[in-house]
Amino acid sequence: MDTLLPLVLFLVCAAPHQASAQSRHYPGRTKYGRLVGEFKEYAHGIRGSVFVVDETTLFIKGFAYDGTGPDAFFWVGNQTRPSPEGEIVPYPKDFKGREPPILPAISNADIILRLPFPKRIRDIKWLAVWCRRFTVNFGDVFIPPNLEIPKTRVLPEFKRLAHQLRSGNISILDAKTFYIPNLHYDGAGPDAYFWVGNGSEPNEFGIKVPNERGSLEPLRGYQGEDIEIQLPNNLTVYNIDWLSMWCVQYKHNFGHVMIPKDLDVPPALGQTKITTTSTTQDPLQMPKMTNCRELLSNRLQVEWEMHGNEVQIQLSGRITESQYMAFGISGENGRSSMLGADVVVAFYDKDQKAFKAVDYYLSKYAQCDGREGVCPDEKVGGKNEAVVISGEQRDGIITVTYKRPLQTRDGPYDKIIPFDSEVNVIAAIGPLNSRMEANAHNSGDRTSGDIRIDFSSRNDHACISSLSEKKEVSNLKVWKQLRIVGEKELSARIGPTGGQRGYTHLTDHPSWGIAWYINDLLIPEVFVERGQSYVFKVEGGFEEANPARYHPFYITDSSEGGFGQKSEEQQKQQRVFAGVGYDAEGNPYPNTAGRYCEWIHKTVDQSSSKETFESFFETLKLECEPGEPAILNWTVAMDTPDTVYYQVQK
Repeated sequence: MDTLLPLVLFLVCAAPHQASAQSRHYPGRTKYGRLVGEFKEYAHGIRGSVFVVDETTLFIKGFAYDGTGPDAFFWVGNQTRPSPEGEIVPYPKDFKGREPPILPAISNADIILRLPFPKRIRDIKWLAVWCRRFTVNFGDVFIPPNLEIPKTRVLPEFKRLAHQLRSGNISILDAKTFYIPNLHYDGAGPDAYFWVGNGSEPNEFGIKVPNERGSLEPLRGYQGEDIEIQLPNNLTVYNIDWLSMWCVQYKHNFGHVMIPKDLDVPPALGQTKITTTSTTQDPLQMPKMTNCRELLSNRLQVEWEMHGNEVQIQLSGRITESQYMAFGISGENGRSSMLGADVVVAFYDKDQKAFKAVDYYLSKYAQCDGREGVCPDEKVGGKNEAVVISGEQRDGIITVTYKRPLQTRDGPYDKIIPFDSEVNVIAAIGPLNSRMEANAHNSGDRTSGDIRIDFSSRNDHACISSLSEKKEVSNLKVWKQLRIVGEKELSARIGPTGGQRGYTHLTDHPSWGIAWYINDLLIPEVFVERGQSYVFKVEGGFEEANPARYHPFYITDSSEGGFGQKSEEQQKQQRVFAGVGYDAEGNPYPNTAGRYCEWIHKTVDQSSSKETFESFFETLKLECEPGEPAILNWTVAMDTPDTVYYQVQK
């Protein structure tokens, strides 16, 4: 019997077709909306240009008023001219008190006015500055009856090409803002971003768009979240042809939606404010956290920002789904002490598939018995004052952002956070028990020494880099190389790479997110025998127009693969044993494609928390498109080298 030969995988994929950029011009539209006209001034120096922004919003460019009227307001109505029967349009919109404030002196200011609910632009005929006490009109402008009003535009959902990307119908809320409902993405792309640009399809000449938190970090996984993203800098929807989710490193399109050329959407003047399921307030309006401390070296960081009577805190920990991270106020003034401490325990609840932040009071060095110990406040009669804002799990790091009040009424369980002075803090990482409560941590997994934080600080940034930018110093348990011996019928399907534990470790190459699964094993070594025949049932996709689902299978002596992307001279440097045919002119073509079958994540990529491929495989499910597999019959020639590779041709 001849020596068995191992087959090894390197997966290569092609870049999409590139398209040239183009620009468009839309006559009759201004960057402030649809022009209504100029204020006609009767008294008190009223002036300004008025625009309709959308169905409920007006914008005044360069508004002026001397402020000497005793009872003046912005005033709207549907009478033939301004009259006492009109209605106040409050300014500013978020006023305090029961009554809108009287207009102060204003000099050359840009003003956004939101009509009082349920009024719309079509319900009014004029806008005025009106003195209510003396029923005097200081200035007005009339709304043309047939004025075309910019409107939100609803687009189709993301085209579904790779990594379980899908969404509801995407809306253009204004010239810079997209609303993406029910967004799903498995998070397994190594370098994925929201991406916009020009041309007939997404291409590498695009621009990154910040995520819903205003960050340009690679995208995390999404599980049915509603998010809002805004185009950067001076870019608007009128300058682009498509929005996509794009892998920059591998120039690959996971899915996209095209932007129509007949848009007439509201301008982006800051009027668009919606709450998404990723955040409890508009993430682009939230001040970025400027404070950061690394509490456990390379394992736990805390960021914070004070907002009024609350503090927003973000914990990032190099932890698994069976662990928690805890941070809070020391039990003693002047020194760090666990006993009597008020902490928040943050973690990912894998059963409820939700990020949690739970308020704890530490009354005793013991597990909670319902009366004392390390107990959630709610378990001993208190309240959970911590409110989760968002959560993220990526590259072995769990991040939970939450807020809590500076001062509560929760008796002895909550400590007061001083508004303008330092306070001692403690932190730890530890295991969760079966009730998803904090268990005892190891001595090396807690803070030591006297650590103090002033939560009102604005630039206490001692973190050199984020945890995601650092390499883990501890040894990551990688998966063992899988092997197939003695099998003559083999299936070849597509599946996720398993991140640092899987493909990257096994091949010493980065991956763009997918790999071959042979007999449902991740890139195993397959041992074959010279002179013997083998049958591969290949399900890598046959839709050549969709490169994300087109992976023709072939066997070669090249560890690089990608035969179909090579020049004729480069192709001559590869020896091909199966999977490539030649037409009458001698041009190569793939002859082993078949329907598309992919092992996909049931939720998001969990490879970082699974210590074996077998446990990771349980987090996957198989999805197959209609059709039949391609059949590749290969008889191993006697002169076949000792090591050959199963590859992707395109």
